[in-house]
Amino acid sequence: MRGFQWPDQGNGFLKIGDSSLEYACYGPAPDKELTIVLLHEGLGCVGLWKEFPKTLSEATGLGVFVYSRAGYGKSSTIGLPRPLDYMTREAVDVLPQILDAIGFESGILMGHSDGATIAAIHAGSIEDFRVRGLVLMAPHFFTEPDGLDAISSARKAYNTSDLREKLARHHDDPDAAFRGWNDAWLDPGFEEWNVSDVIDYFRIPVLAIQGSDDQYGSLAQIEEIDTRIYSPLDTLILQDCGHAPHVEKPEATLSAIVEFTERLARIEHELVRL
Repeated sequence: MRGFQWPDQGNGFLKIGDSSLEYACYGPAPDKELTIVLLHEGLGCVGLWKEFPKTLSEATGLGVFVYSRAGYGKSSTIGLPRPLDYMTREAVDVLPQILDAIGFESGILMGHSDGATIAAIHAGSIEDFRVRGLVLMAPHFFTEPDGLDAISSARKAYNTSDLREKLARHHDDPDAAFRGWNDAWLDPGFEEWNVSDVIDYFRIPVLAIQGSDDQYGSLAQIEEIDTRIYSPLDTLILQDCGHAPHVEKPEATLSAIVEFTERLARIEHELVRL
């Protein structure tokens, strides 16, 4: 496992390049069982997943690794502005180093919002046979006017309300966390951002989960997957649900994930026996 000691329900910091990234582990180590790697949203971090990683590990019986990207949580901060292709850079340059560092052998990339996009870009850009499946919660593949309006409203809230104070409870550098995400999405050059072509290269099963009332992205994001994908796709559209299915509809979301991971685990175990 390349020297990484997997601490069940433990945490620490992982040195990746010049950054120190906070992480937490739950359940069996990568050499014992499939591993789920959790990738957080544009304002997320390890702490903001709350009990979800532990619950996910207990429900699936799999290992769960969660980390805060640079600029988030207790991880090293970043310089601003973020480059407009920051999600692609994370997926192609940083995530492979993390998977190598933790001794990732086979498993699932599971992301929420920006994290889902990063997982999708990784799967569609890098030939990584260790990644057996994707769980994409509220993914983004292109910008939408309503989503950009919601992000603009978030900027106003950050400048006029107690949002910065709330984020400071979870991020050592709340300005890097918020501005890094918000300024990139609201940059005029970002309006044409589109990474939908990565879907064309998926060759693994995908579970896509979306709230019907997601203020940051419409069902067009899920339809894009359905239109372009060549591999098996399961979708879960949750009614009366916004941008965070695992928070707003936890039982339905977890149930779908458990069913998906159990199916993948059965396939993996059959392959091992062969």
